[in-house]
Amino acid sequence: MNQALNVIHPDARIGNNVVVEPFSTISADVVIGDGTWIGPNVTIMDGARIGRNCQIFPGAVISAIPQDLKFKGEETVAIIGDNSIIRECVTINRGTSAKGKTVVGSNSMLMAYVHVAHDCHIGNYCILVNSVGLAGEVEVGDFAIIGGMTAIHQFCRIGSHSMVGGASKVRKDVPPFIRASREPLQYVGVNTIGLRRRKFGNDTIYMIQDILRVLYQKGLNTSQALEKILRDFPENEERDNIVSFVRDSTRGIIKGYDQETGSPDDDDF
Repeated sequence: MNQALNVIHPDARIGNNVVVEPFSTISADVVIGDGTWIGPNVTIMDGARIGRNCQIFPGAVISAIPQDLKFKGEETVAIIGDNSIIRECVTINRGTSAKGKTVVGSNSMLMAYVHVAHDCHIGNYCILVNSVGLAGEVEVGDFAIIGGMTAIHQFCRIGSHSMVGGASKVRKDVPPFIRASREPLQYVGVNTIGLRRRKFGNDTIYMIQDILRVLYQKGLNTSQALEKILRDFPENEERDNIVSFVRDSTRGIIKGYDQETGSPDDDDF
């Protein structure tokens, strides 16, 4: 770490074996965990809490104040978990009084030009592809994958193990375990490939498929579908994840596929 070529505040708490490349700036109220690499021309501002063994690439700006006119200078943070990769020119704003923190989980990758607005919460093992934009207070569940150039409306939620096709406009919540694509965004099938990669058994995958058929393909409204799912399927983590996600939705979930435009098994990714 050549401090002659960096601006590092003496109050910043920097762990062992941290590399800070030239022309980077680190403010006072910053914590960086052991083994993290900070590339050149990175700006890390007050409120950043960065975990161990992360990689932050050139041009990234971490913990800038929110792009929110309601922000009044309150003390908030932006948290990045261990082993996460933040690629070129990613911007992660810190929180507001709404939640107090913006969070990117562990083992996640944010590709170039991703923007994470105030008070978002991104889970563990997530992948956000180039130029994804998250508005304020968006939630992204563990293992979710969001295709490049996707824009996500404020307060929307992306369920765990789901996959959103590139260049999508996300205006409603995307339930767990599904693939979502087309315009307007809709359910196009179950993320079976992703589930198999994460060692879900066939019986579990078939059950998830059956549950989502009830939710999206039986002509039931949401309340009727949830009643049928609770009645017909045994209590387990996957069923309860889907049911609680749908019940807790304030914006509503994305719609089912349009039978006039194709099968939910079509590959639109």
